[in-house]
Amino acid sequence: MDKIEIPISKTKISFLLIGASIFVILGVLFLLTPDKFSTSIFRNPQIIGIVAVLFFGAAGIFGLRKLFDKSVGLTIDDYGITDNSNASSVGLIDWSDILEIKTEQVMSTRFLLIFVDNPDKYLERVNGFKRKLMKGNMKMYGTPLSITSNTLRYDFSDLERLIKEKLIEKKEKMPNR
Repeated sequence: MDKIEIPISKTKISFLLIGASIFVILGVLFLLTPDKFSTSIFRNPQIIGIVAVLFFGAAGIFGLRKLFDKSVGLTIDDYGITDNSNASSVGLIDWSDILEIKTEQVMSTRFLLIFVDNPDKYLERVNGFKRKLMKGNMKMYGTPLSITSNTLRYDFSDLERLIKEKLIEKKEKMPNR
């Protein structure tokens, strides 16, 4: 199998940074002037402000790091899929560990769920915030591993097709387990 390298999209990362900055600014405004935002919908705008600053601040930090990251976003080769595309990336996901790949969608964002025979192997590789993200994925979807094209210079449908084809190709060459 040829090595396929999919780069990070600096344009998509830039849009992420702009969006995150706007929401951090709005969050700060909610914190500093809660009386201007208090309505029947926003009963406690300070809570919304704190959540916005924390969540979108973290997204902004991730975006800044990715903007200057020289690493390839996703590599597909004989070993597996090496993911460096999102905040919960774990690096190499071995072909031999992958049981199934499913597509899921939340609002307009589609992502691939990578089901493996030993999820703890991948959870043990990470700690801190990344581990919390992966455990949240595990609770919601039954796997800690997911890949999206949101930060990649690649169309999601093409990525989905490519990874599923490569998995089938690798499974045909592997001895039965």
